[in-house]
Amino acid sequence: MAARILVVDDIPANVRLLEAKLMAEYFEVITASDGQSALEIAAKEMPDIILLDVMMPGMDGYEVCSRLKSDPKMRHIPVVMVTALSEVSDRVRGLEVGADDFLTKPLNDVALFARVRSLVRLKMMTDELRVRQEASSRFESIGSGVSDEDEAISNANILLAETNDLAASKIINFLTELEHNVDHCRNPREVIELGQEKSYDLFIVALDLGGEDGLRLCSQLRAHEETRHVPILLVLEEENLSQLAKGLDIGVTDYLVKPIDPNELRARCKTQIKRRRYHDRLTDMLKKSVAMAYTDPLTGVFNRRYMNAHLDRAIMEIAETAKPVSTLMFDIDHFKKVNDTYGHASGDEVLKVLAKRVADAIRDFDMLARYGGEEFVVIMPSASSEQAFTVAERLRRRVGDKPIEVPGSEDPLTITISVGVATTSDPMEMADSLLARADTALYDAKSMGRNCVCIEHSSKNPAGGHTVTV
Repeated sequence: MAARILVVDDIPANVRLLEAKLMAEYFEVITASDGQSALEIAAKEMPDIILLDVMMPGMDGYEVCSRLKSDPKMRHIPVVMVTALSEVSDRVRGLEVGADDFLTKPLNDVALFARVRSLVRLKMMTDELRVRQEASSRFESIGSGVSDEDEAISNANILLAETNDLAASKIINFLTELEHNVDHCRNPREVIELGQEKSYDLFIVALDLGGEDGLRLCSQLRAHEETRHVPILLVLEEENLSQLAKGLDIGVTDYLVKPIDPNELRARCKTQIKRRRYHDRLTDMLKKSVAMAYTDPLTGVFNRRYMNAHLDRAIMEIAETAKPVSTLMFDIDHFKKVNDTYGHASGDEVLKVLAKRVADAIRDFDMLARYGGEEFVVIMPSASSEQAFTVAERLRRRVGDKPIEVPGSEDPLTITISVGVATTSDPMEMADSLLARADTALYDAKSMGRNCVCIEHSSKNPAGGHTVTV
């Protein structure tokens, strides 16, 4: 796994040793010898992870970490503090200023590489989401709105997997005091089932689950889509630390060593919940940006851009399915009069009601898009011109038979549509060509007096008062 690592230590021998170990594992290494230069290099180079010595003259590791995490451009760079300090209070202090983990000197190579790879994977995933989200300039910056601190202290849903009732009770009581919601499971199967049913911010998993392997459960959680991105906090005995590297490799996010210190539990939970909330917010904003890129904001149906791409794919699939693709193009008769008489708010209401009525009347795999103004398109895969004509006539009646209540008018407005139908069985036909033929049929429908359906290039003339073909 290629990654750039910044090593910060005021002792040259320590820097050289870490640099050699990491380069032997094919990581790219940059170095700094003090806190100030570390901040400057981090801002310039934007490393994937920072290994930060705690005990440095001048600016110590705690202050460096605090400054890194307060900078919006660098706060998402994972920081691992490397220290000879072993007291729980030292770890808690580091976690409070934003450190992602601690490694104690002398460093265990297996634990070092496992932790580095785990954090780099998390950062790469988050970076990908951030790049996609930032590609859309329509949304507020991810740094605005709710603060990280507000996110961290708000109620979280936590699932605890622990067979030792006494240990579980202590964890539950402490987390409940912090106003988190905790579900407790003793059986790994129950954890998987509950994890798929409910949304969690954190899993806390004991390594020993009464004969069941906690690491196997962690692996299973990572295998399911619903639980794949939820942080996992592994709880283990000090004599089982040798299994931690394997846990980090299969997706464990963080760990706690028994006996559990309440302050360390709080700090580690806070870090992981904050990360989960940040990931969820990035994902939600990405979904919104995608939705805005491909949907019409007024009616909620797909926009012309997405419709063109969808129609291209539908036509190409004719080569495999040997089934035709039909398009319906329709617009509202005399729509300009609605806007001129009752105002644009009334016109917008007509468009929204029309879109909903049509969307409710077509098949699940048909696609409705707003083509522009009062003009819409329905794409119907595997539909002959006769089938498309039947659907078009049903839509025409559904729209016209029930008046629409709009602001500015005491009486509901009767709205009608004209529809043009075009069909292709040629996988080589261009989408623009098919749409042009549907548009021609729509023009013919208007020429026939409006409130009717016309099939392009068909001599068939179905019976019915307002249905004609040309």
